[in-house]
Amino acid sequence: MHFARLLRAAGLPIGPDRVLDCVRALEIAGAHQFPLRREDWYWTMSAVLLSRQEQRPIFDQAFRIFWRDPKLAEKMMQLLLPQAHGRAPKPEEQQSQRLTDALFSQRKEEKQSERIELEAKLTFSSREVLQRMDFDTMSAAELAEAKKLIAGLRLPLPMVRTRRFQPQRAGRRIDLRKSLRESLREGGDLIPLVRAAPRELHPPLVVLCDISGSMNPYARMFLHFLHAITNDRDRVSVFVFGTRLTNITRQLRHRDVDVAMAKVADAIKDWSGGTRIGGSLREFNWRWSRRVLGQNACVLLVSDGLDREAGEGLGEEMERLAKSCRYLVWLNPLLRYDKFEARPAGVRAMLPHVDLFLPVHNLKSLVDLARTLSGPMTRTQQEIRAWR
Repeated sequence: MHFARLLRAAGLPIGPDRVLDCVRALEIAGAHQFPLRREDWYWTMSAVLLSRQEQRPIFDQAFRIFWRDPKLAEKMMQLLLPQAHGRAPKPEEQQSQRLTDALFSQRKEEKQSERIELEAKLTFSSREVLQRMDFDTMSAAELAEAKKLIAGLRLPLPMVRTRRFQPQRAGRRIDLRKSLRESLREGGDLIPLVRAAPRELHPPLVVLCDISGSMNPYARMFLHFLHAITNDRDRVSVFVFGTRLTNITRQLRHRDVDVAMAKVADAIKDWSGGTRIGGSLREFNWRWSRRVLGQNACVLLVSDGLDREAGEGLGEEMERLAKSCRYLVWLNPLLRYDKFEARPAGVRAMLPHVDLFLPVHNLKSLVDLARTLSGPMTRTQQEIRAWR
């Protein structure tokens, strides 16, 4: 159903199984036998396609747009009516079929030039230029296109072994408790050996993002990246800070990126203000670190290091944060400059405690970040010393 495609494009989780169920529901409602009223179409499809109450506003808006044509219901019914085979179609049927094709095939002949123009907008060369363009210099149209590309990015952190075990036929360890339990079921004569192996899980990912005035264009785009990651995997915690620390993990969980960003904007009270990196890290270390930094967590710190408090107490909080996680990765948009030097006091206080120091100012830097974190990372200070 093309209406289901519209809902899917709007962000609703509509799979092929629900589409088939919707077609069956319409047939049961009698759409293949007699004309249905508009409200019959609405309630039948909403009962099958919607799974949560918060999805209904999007469904209502899409329904009004899709059914704006008064003859669209008749064309929908023609798709559900049984087709007779083995005879040549009448001229009236051919005309009806042409109308249906014109409606549901996106008018291939009429819009061929438009699609060619649309596909030409993102050729390889233009995509390459967009990936290397600084977020701060992008136009509104380029930012919109960059957000579409960011929605497809992922952050595949490698799995880590935990202390817990799970049954596995090829496991090296014998689970004695389960083996004895299985032997009791067999009468106690034979003991079938149940083997186990360490359970592997995705490590927790914790993000601390600076939203001060100097970070504004980069923080906004990075939040779109975090929305894609948060909805792709579990165990992701996102915090933003300017003069205070704010947990926005729950807001980013919303599937619709526009709704998620609106909720984030409502939750943040210090956007584009000053920066208290040390105070914000102190609040995180005391209130949140033990809750979210377990099991080999990886921490991404997104900031330019320009602290209003001139780095006071920042070194101690960075050291405490580094000892609480497995990896501490600092993403700094100032690294886009070839002649960057670690002169600010905040930068000098933070550098000794990070494992990786990477740029984050364009699409390519986000792709490089995903590639770097997906491979094995070792604690090294060789590249960090080069910045001091």
